[in-house]
Amino acid sequence: MTEISRLPGPVLDLWEWQFEGACRDVEETLFFHPEGERGSARRRRAEAAKAVCATCPVIKECREQSLKVREPYGVWGGLSEDERAAILAHPVKRAI
Repeated sequence: MTEISRLPGPVLDLWEWQFEGACRDVEETLFFHPEGERGSARRRRAEAAKAVCATCPVIKECREQSLKVREPYGVWGGLSEDERAAILAHPVKRAI
């Protein structure tokens, strides 16, 4: 008989945390910069996205997932693209 204890759980179990995200009812453009956005406009948008993340009950799960899959764009788990890149560049210092 096949050993099923090592099989992954249902896919929904892996992603169910997303249903609790504070960002679910927020326009996605807040989390992803439009092409050409730079300087203070980009910084203000990212800070507004991070403010939503700061209230999120699943920020840790979101952050862990974005680092695990090396999410290249947007604000995830309260981290910008550059912040995630810096964490991934120094995995020893990685604190989630």
